[in-house]
Amino acid sequence: MKNSTWLHEALKSMDRQSYAAYKSLKGEYLFNNFKLVIDHIQPDPYAPPSRMHIIISRKSAGFPDEILDNKLKLISASDFLTRIFKSAVSRFVPHTDSTGAGGGIYISDCGQEIIERSSVIIYPEYIDVRFEVQLPAAGRRIMGHAAAKILAELLPKAVNASLIYKNIDSAALKKQAELTADQEFIRTELKKKKLIAFVADSAILPRESGISRKPMKEATAFKSPPEFITSFKLPSGKNITGMGIPEGITLIVGGGYHGKSTLLKALEKGVYNHRAGDGREFVITVPDCSKIRAEDGRSIRNVNISPFINNLPGKNNTSNFSTENASGSTSQAANVMEAIESGATLLLIDEDTSATNFMIRDKRMQQLVADNKEPITPFIDKARVLYDELNISSVIIAGGSGDYFDIADRVIMMDEYIPFDVTDKAREIADMYKDLTKKFDHKSFGRLSKRLPLKAGFSKSGRMDTFKAKGAYTILYGDEAIDLSYLEQLTGSGQTDCIAAILGYIKDKLIAGENREVKVIAGENMENKLIAGKNSDTYKSKEKSIKLPLPDLVDMAYKTIDREGIAILFPYTNRTGNLVLPRKQEVCAALNRYRGLSVECVEV
Repeated sequence: MKNSTWLHEALKSMDRQSYAAYKSLKGEYLFNNFKLVIDHIQPDPYAPPSRMHIIISRKSAGFPDEILDNKLKLISASDFLTRIFKSAVSRFVPHTDSTGAGGGIYISDCGQEIIERSSVIIYPEYIDVRFEVQLPAAGRRIMGHAAAKILAELLPKAVNASLIYKNIDSAALKKQAELTADQEFIRTELKKKKLIAFVADSAILPRESGISRKPMKEATAFKSPPEFITSFKLPSGKNITGMGIPEGITLIVGGGYHGKSTLLKALEKGVYNHRAGDGREFVITVPDCSKIRAEDGRSIRNVNISPFINNLPGKNNTSNFSTENASGSTSQAANVMEAIESGATLLLIDEDTSATNFMIRDKRMQQLVADNKEPITPFIDKARVLYDELNISSVIIAGGSGDYFDIADRVIMMDEYIPFDVTDKAREIADMYKDLTKKFDHKSFGRLSKRLPLKAGFSKSGRMDTFKAKGAYTILYGDEAIDLSYLEQLTGSGQTDCIAAILGYIKDKLIAGENREVKVIAGENMENKLIAGKNSDTYKSKEKSIKLPLPDLVDMAYKTIDREGIAILFPYTNRTGNLVLPRKQEVCAALNRYRGLSVECVEV
């Protein structure tokens, strides 16, 4: 293995050579206390940056074992080290934030959330830090002396400042670990208290702007209504109080610009832990909640939407429904059914992004258009039984329809960003107008189905037979674009990159692979006999093989990631340091938006 001195001299000797000469540097280089691995060299100075990673032993880094002794601490520490490495290279390496040929070092942007990522992976014996380098050039000529300074002189300074325990702010690292432990504790306690969300007193929910993730300065601090005050004794020893939202149907009302959507947006991002100073550190939501909206134009593949849409003209079958171009109401019905399929226990709905005819059908319209002439059963007719039968709660913003008062368990009014309990008043109003509202007497939510993905849907031919992220909200599969722009709980391009990699893993190992490795002990209860393996899409029993439903395939991928680490996805992505682990719900949603998806639909 060559050393840092060799690299330094080699780079200087390349000065003014053609940019292609950089390619000879691919390999491993031993520095004083770490190893630099150059994985890929960009072909020209205007191509995506070169990919590299650092390996430093845990012994050399000096991190105490007790601060890295469980998965939550590892995720927190990886996030912390990513942030301080980014800060260090910004301080030591010139032009780090520039693009083009000037040179610079880039590592994944963490944003406000603390999530498992591939930029820093902490193994039992070593720490792996993955980043990109814009190797400097003048035109298409190598700037060898500048490159030598960046890689052989300045990079080691950044490593010493950010990856050596004695040189970092260890108190800040410990504080972040305590914060994430406190957040995760509340999330696990929600179910015990029959809550679906918690918003701490003094939380800052508004953002600087519609495109900013940072908290608004001098914003109104959140304060729980007395009726919903909930307290937690945290693992850190702190006591915290705030608004606990119980299971069931919660209505959020109020005038325009008073904070309804701001609260809902905080809840939708409450599935993630947040860094200190975000303002939403203690806005905690059940981890499987799904934001539901209309999505005109999306494709739907063999989804049972019959609980909401039935008796279509022409007798089209809605229990196994497909379309290339869904309407607002049809897409929202599919989004609800797909969320149920993915295991969601909470739906978040904002009337501003919903199809009106999916959400409500008032008394006057019912009198004009008979029920047997209207194929859409609005959400208001199903929300109650959705909770009573399937234990799926709803939080609904309703600024224009009071009919939801009749089914709500509680009504929260936002007034200048402060919540008030107006449940009793809403019920009084509902009683006043009960002759104008429909009686909701649905005894059953409706039929549910399982969808079993088939190999045929992933059998594209040609060299582009891979899933590849393009930007923050698009995944390409061959010449098809999978649009994720309406998945409002995504945090950014890192999760999109990771979704593409997970889809690639599912395609190659769980769908298209020929070596089936899932083993099932034959028996009556097949659900409890599955042993997760690497390469199968079937249950196997004495009598028959049963294909795995879509969410089970995603679960199997996550079991592998949990067991072997996020690096198991590296063969399915080029930007290995940019992966940010998404939730199961977003992976399922991406599969559902793949127009080539082929599934077998089986009624439960």
